[in-house]
Amino acid sequence: MGLLDLFGGKKGEAGDYAVSLSEEQWREKLTPEQFRVLRGHGTERPGTSPLDHEKRQGAFVCAGCGQALFDSNTKFNSGTGWPSFFRPLDGAVGESEDSSFLMRRTEVHCSRCGGHLGHVFPDGPQPTGLRYCMNGVSMRFEPAGGGA
Repeated sequence: MGLLDLFGGKKGEAGDYAVSLSEEQWREKLTPEQFRVLRGHGTERPGTSPLDHEKRQGAFVCAGCGQALFDSNTKFNSGTGWPSFFRPLDGAVGESEDSSFLMRRTEVHCSRCGGHLGHVFPDGPQPTGLRYCMNGVSMRFEPAGGGA
């Protein structure tokens, strides 16, 4: 029985995504914390990700497969301790129902590799009114122009 079985999380089959690796390949590619969150539907502790304070222009990309997920122009400070956005890039994420921990939430995952990113809530700013509350460990930041 894995983490997903214990907590009621959902996991797509490996062949469901354009980037599909075995569990062993994911473990080799990701840090232990990235694997726990991206592949095991975990959550990082709030306030631990430097991406929560990232203010430069650029893109937030999936730490698993490199797909661009969010433009920095959609990031806002939600005060939750996790990087938050009001809109993903077109086609970058998928959503599914998450009934783990005796709650009903909408899980957000990378549409290219299926990696767990976080959850979306209906309490964000306009123009969407949505708050994509993402685990920073599930992403990396790529500054505009490619500079670090």
